[in-house]
Amino acid sequence: MSFNLAPVGILAISLVLVLLGAWILLRHRWVLQWIKGTLGLAVLAMAVYLVLVAINLYSFQELNGETPVATVSFRAAGEQAYIATLTRADGTARDYRLRGDQWQLDARVIKWKTPFALLGLKPGYQLDRLQGRYFALEDERSKERTVYGLRDQAVGLDIWRQAREGWSFLVDARYGSAAYLPMADGAIFEVTVTPGGLMGRPLNGSAQQAVSGWQ
Repeated sequence: MSFNLAPVGILAISLVLVLLGAWILLRHRWVLQWIKGTLGLAVLAMAVYLVLVAINLYSFQELNGETPVATVSFRAAGEQAYIATLTRADGTARDYRLRGDQWQLDARVIKWKTPFALLGLKPGYQLDRLQGRYFALEDERSKERTVYGLRDQAVGLDIWRQAREGWSFLVDARYGSAAYLPMADGAIFEVTVTPGGLMGRPLNGSAQQAVSGWQ
């Protein structure tokens, strides 16, 4: 018998078994009940999933165009050390001790996928971390580095991480980082979220002087 006949024979047997199994199952009413129960459990699972997503969304802030999301001011606290005061858009402020010559602010951003974006839902953001960096490579390798997490422990499902891994049908996720900017005593910077990421700009003379000194 030709080898190529084997797949044909197996497919024929499979078709017979499928028809026989369907005939046996459809003769009993419990199959319909099982289908209904499965659909009910699927609906409940979707409801729980959406509740956990909604809870997590409360940790994000609405993003309106290029509205400032934070201001960062600095005061010297020693050699290559500064106290950075991060003031969020809601007015809350907190101090962080940064080491180095430059600073960077990172954020998580979520954008609704097309079906939901058409409803006018705006994107959201979540400040992620603040860090310092040394300008000299030798200092970066040998001296103490400082990185601070800015977001709280995720409550519910981490929708941003799910979206990054391709598991979300609700939102797309991206990571935004401001370009490294210099730290200087008395300098104040404003941070906005743009389509290209985070952008920091100097707000006072000390900040402008520090930026011009690095360029």
